[in-house]
Amino acid sequence: MTWNSAAIVACVLVGLSVPAPTRPAGRTPADEAAARLSDRMLAALVEATGVPGMGAAVVRDGVTVWTGSAGFRDVERGWPVDRHTRFRLASVSKVVTATAAARLMQEGALDVDAPVQSVLPWLGAQWSPLTTRQLAAHTSGLPHYQAVDEGRGAVHYASVRQAVGLFQDRQLLSVPGTAYSYSSWGYTLLSAVVEARAGVPFLDYVEDTLAPGLALGADATDGDDVQASRAYRFVDGAAVPAPPHDFSYTWGGGGLGATPEAIALFGARAMGGDIVSRATFEGMLTPMALADGSLARERDATVGFGWRVGEDADGARIAHHAGVTEGARSALVLWPQRRLAASVLSNALWVSSIEQTATMLAVPFQGEAPRPSPPARACPVRASAYTAHFDGKAFAGRAVFAMEDGTCIGTLRLAPGPLRDWVNGFPQRDADSLKLIGLDARGGLSRAAIVTPIGLHDLRAQPGLPGYLVRFGPERSLSLEFH
Repeated sequence: MTWNSAAIVACVLVGLSVPAPTRPAGRTPADEAAARLSDRMLAALVEATGVPGMGAAVVRDGVTVWTGSAGFRDVERGWPVDRHTRFRLASVSKVVTATAAARLMQEGALDVDAPVQSVLPWLGAQWSPLTTRQLAAHTSGLPHYQAVDEGRGAVHYASVRQAVGLFQDRQLLSVPGTAYSYSSWGYTLLSAVVEARAGVPFLDYVEDTLAPGLALGADATDGDDVQASRAYRFVDGAAVPAPPHDFSYTWGGGGLGATPEAIALFGARAMGGDIVSRATFEGMLTPMALADGSLARERDATVGFGWRVGEDADGARIAHHAGVTEGARSALVLWPQRRLAASVLSNALWVSSIEQTATMLAVPFQGEAPRPSPPARACPVRASAYTAHFDGKAFAGRAVFAMEDGTCIGTLRLAPGPLRDWVNGFPQRDADSLKLIGLDARGGLSRAAIVTPIGLHDLRAQPGLPGYLVRFGPERSLSLEFH
């Protein structure tokens, strides 16, 4: 077959020290400096959000150049996150499942444009014919979780086929191929297709064929694996243990777990030709065309065979996916032209700009200045205040800057007003200040990570203007000047 081109208890955390991360061997001096910046960003993020623990990794040219760890995988036992901690992947699991289907297609074992009913005759004729490609791109018409599914994590399903029985008799939301509608149930069905064509259980195919040697497999959060992080949720701004949750209803849609390094290596190997060919991977990034000629889209990204495809803030092409579920927030971002992969995984359900956070953690390792480069600015160590505009409103506050180990570090006190109200309008920990971490290797403040309770964001000096700008999304930005 060929590709169709059209086609925690918050108070517990106070006073606990965060252990030093385990560092990969063999990095260059530039990588060492980059690692210190990314370590600092990750630690500041855990502090700002109140998420008990996070891990992250960056892989370049197929080699791990950084693994970062911050906080605790088990607060109650005082066990820190380390390089070997496994987190829930949530919906990042979907790109693993899509890659499994793509590999089978490449081997001639799966026709991704044939009706799924021909692969799984036990489905019957309840639905109009739908294809593997449509399942992978969320255009099959299958629904996502519904009210009747609320207790789905309280039951263990012995097989993928048994899990498909949960939704097998439901009506499609649309004619297959005519509309984009995100569906984790579609990925449960996709995992059944993989299992049928691979001839082995889905989880075995993932662990033995797609990810041999990687710490990537079924979620083990509620089991006996001491390396698996506990799961947390936020209640009144504090992280508390989440109840057990069995993901056997959708291993392929949101039930896998991995270390940050393992999932970043998986992404790097997928785009590097080690799991599927580079041509096959490129085909996975081809946007899915709907029946009316429009493209499947999720917010500002097009949707291909499992992957969302867009651009970073500098216009570089990225393939990415994020995940959210009880006890997890996750992201994997790939830069195919740069052969760079970055992941960030966490052990609590929190509202976040998680893809942007993964992107910022990788900035020190990218080795290329953004285009156009922000104008050079010295660290404003003499500044004591700032003026700002946010959501069309002007306000001011106090600021403090200092040089720490060659890095410009700033603290912005949040005065009562629109910015403070917005950043504190989410379930996680509230903030009375925001930290800035300079990303200029020369110690200036031309570019910085601004650390908020919803993630890391990109602050840049503005050409021809005295101030800085950070975008929190397509419709929300903050401008700043320091005095």
